[in-house]
Amino acid sequence: MGNRGMEDLIPLINKLQDAFSSIGQSCNLDLPQIAVVGGQSAGKSSVLENFVGRDFLPRGSGIVTRRPLILQLINNKAEYAEFLHCKGKKFVDFDEVRAEIEAETDRITGSNKGISPIPINLRVYSPHVLNLTLIDLPGMTKVAVGDQPPDIEHQIRDMLLQFITKESCLILAVTPANTDLANSDALKIAKEVDPQGLRTIGVITKLDLMDEGTDAKDILENKLLPLRRGYIGVVNRSQKDIDGRKDIRAALAAERKFFLSHPAYRHMAERMGTPHLQKALNQQLTNHIRDTLPGLRSKLQSQLLSLEKEVEEYKNFRPDDPTRKTKALLQMVQQFGVDFEKCIEGSGDQVDTNELSGGAKINRLFHERFPFELVKIVFDEKELRREISHAIKNVHGVRTGLFTPDLAFEAIVKKQIVKLKTPCLKCIDLVIQELINTVRQCTNKLNSYPRLREETERIVTTHVREREGKTKDQVLLLIDIELSYINTNHEDFIGFANAQQRSTAANKKRAIPNQVIRKGWLTINISIMKGGSKEYWFVLTAESLSWYKNEEEKEKKYMLPLDNLKLRDVEKGFMSTKHIFAIFNTEQRNVYKDLRQIELACDSQDDVDSWKASFLRAGVYPEKDQEENEEPCPADTFSMDPQLERQVETIRNLVDSYIGIINKSIRDLVPKTIMHLMINSAKDFIHSELLAYLYSSGDQNSLMEESADQAQRRDEMLRMYHALKEALVIIGDIRLTGCECNRPPLNPSPAFGAPLNPSPAFGAPPIPSRPGPPINAFNSSQDPFSAPPQIPSRPARVPPNIPRYVL
Repeated sequence: MGNRGMEDLIPLINKLQDAFSSIGQSCNLDLPQIAVVGGQSAGKSSVLENFVGRDFLPRGSGIVTRRPLILQLINNKAEYAEFLHCKGKKFVDFDEVRAEIEAETDRITGSNKGISPIPINLRVYSPHVLNLTLIDLPGMTKVAVGDQPPDIEHQIRDMLLQFITKESCLILAVTPANTDLANSDALKIAKEVDPQGLRTIGVITKLDLMDEGTDAKDILENKLLPLRRGYIGVVNRSQKDIDGRKDIRAALAAERKFFLSHPAYRHMAERMGTPHLQKALNQQLTNHIRDTLPGLRSKLQSQLLSLEKEVEEYKNFRPDDPTRKTKALLQMVQQFGVDFEKCIEGSGDQVDTNELSGGAKINRLFHERFPFELVKIVFDEKELRREISHAIKNVHGVRTGLFTPDLAFEAIVKKQIVKLKTPCLKCIDLVIQELINTVRQCTNKLNSYPRLREETERIVTTHVREREGKTKDQVLLLIDIELSYINTNHEDFIGFANAQQRSTAANKKRAIPNQVIRKGWLTINISIMKGGSKEYWFVLTAESLSWYKNEEEKEKKYMLPLDNLKLRDVEKGFMSTKHIFAIFNTEQRNVYKDLRQIELACDSQDDVDSWKASFLRAGVYPEKDQEENEEPCPADTFSMDPQLERQVETIRNLVDSYIGIINKSIRDLVPKTIMHLMINSAKDFIHSELLAYLYSSGDQNSLMEESADQAQRRDEMLRMYHALKEALVIIGDIRLTGCECNRPPLNPSPAFGAPLNPSPAFGAPPIPSRPGPPINAFNSSQDPFSAPPQIPSRPARVPPNIPRYVL
């Protein structure tokens, strides 16, 4: 069998293929291999069967090979076949091999002539074969026949390209001699991925079926469409021979006789035929493996290093080890506490740039959404004055009062303070929802242990719900405290004297007219006919809304006074991704140019709510308040008594002043209460009590039971890790040594030294010789399959001290 060290390279690659095929992974490795491509009925199957000397491949009309067949030929004394998917079962009858290939093909692709890229691994042991590995691919076709899929041509082409585009793959392009070589499907697709013809080996079949007076001499002499590895001609059995079960050995003898007797081929008969093709492929694949082995070793090592860290914790993994489970439980709970605190307090690592969450969202609830809800409690002016009037009259009873009664002021103020309970409780609910979302987000890292995640989420959520009641009670207590004593001596309270001096108009005037409330980008939605939507930089103050070309605020586009403006919700357009609200004038005047309302668009609903809160602080209220104010009032709402009107106006001013003080206090105390009783309490609970609750909730073994996905991921990772290690051990059997100076260097392909248009004597793909004395490191004799002496050795192209592989 020639050089023993070199011969072992092909079985080495076979072992690597098996190592990764057994775990269903290729590990993104491009193992050296030979792919057989050609059109349907080009004779691919016959070539492979001639190699083996047995009929074992499915035959029939149309597409027969519907899955790649990785055929590993191994020289062995006994003759039998094995499938990777039928481990341990030896097939001695090759008719059973054919049946198994058909059954395994149908198992994946069904019986509708569909194809699949999942390969079938077949290993054939025989004394009549040389070590060789080939991949038989489906034959290319142009038209779907019968019940084949309409896109069968593209499906097959894509599958072929998956294999032959890899630089490590040699291409065995099979073309029948009775067709025009320029129209060869096999050579055409090989040219696409191998334009220089460095990896392509040409095989010409059906030489005996050419028209009388024609021959393929120019093709086989590599003159017509030259390939660096040349062409080899073969003669297969005819369909009549196959149907008549003609013995393959007899067919090989007939093939030999054909080349020796044919006047066009007799001078190259020694380099034609199936036996020579098998030897040539064996030698070329061996050389190809040798040349790609260093890169393959480097890739295996780099992938093993990348897996080292992930596999470290699994190397000595024992699923039922109680020590491991206890350690994992402690680490998981500790990490959960750290992650929860980072989400609430903020952290520089793993910052979410897509949306607000955790502490940032709670901060927005405290300082934008909650004040927004408080400001939404707008006094209905007519209703408030009517209530004040009724309160004054009821306090005086049958008497006509000379002075403004304190009791009427207290009754109205308390009624307004009670209204604060709803937004306060709503704020608590929103914070609770965000806390629960944060808990769920942080338990994502516990997915490996579903029961632990479920219990952790349940325990923490239950604690938050328990604190909900205490927090709401405390907030309601704050409201009750405000109700219990109306402090008219507060330093910010205007008092009765100042209230009587203030008119309603003065009261409505804003205290700080130039105060900037908010700045930001908004889009003005205008129809295309009027200029289209544009984005501007908006500045909202206590008296006006202005917009500029950009944030430098140098080029002002417009300034809109806030007097008589209201807010209105606008439904989002069908194709729009923006969220919209509108501003309009209550007196039916144009707001901007000839527009009765302007629509302002934001990127999110949170931005819309935030801008609405800012407008409310500037005194621009929602549309519904206007509608409520337009409701007809009872006839007895107001008295014509000037003294009563003065008292109503005084109490109205006092209520406005005192409610402002209460709002300020509630806006400050409610977030503090929620923070103390709920958020900080949840953090403390997770750090100090969660572990104890987990231990008491059930059996530790059930808590730390892995999910099926995690167990599968760990098993796959360990299998991949061990497969990589096994592959490196297999490659390690070939060790690097220095070489003698008189040894010619390794070349990427055995025929590179040959001219592109050689003389007829060099028409066959030359098999490289290795001149010089035998190399002791290989401990081998002259290879009987080496090329004839007249074939020139390859010229030296690299320095002669390249290392080589030996066993």
